[in-house]
Amino acid sequence: MTTPNENLTLVAIVDMADGHADTGRRYEDRVLALLGRHGGVIDWRLRGTDGTSEVHLIRFPSRAGYESFMVDPERMAYRAALGETAPTTRVIEVESV
Repeated sequence: MTTPNENLTLVAIVDMADGHADTGRRYEDRVLALLGRHGGVIDWRLRGTDGTSEVHLIRFPSRAGYESFMVDPERMAYRAALGETAPTTRVIEVESV
């Protein structure tokens, strides 16, 4: 785990809602564009060959940046508007080995 002032590296595994892959990709396009507001950078964005999942490698300069991204009002409003068609995401904090 990082301390509040250390860099934070995350892997996000994103699964699109069944039958809503296009909606999910548009959502990801939109919210990933918000990362910069919070100091975040996406190093990799990979899409599964079937188009129903993505894997992101994201860095923040601090845990506070990640936490502020998670409660960004624009991000939260867009997610709420999508309801059940929003993608589901599993986030794993990682470090180089």
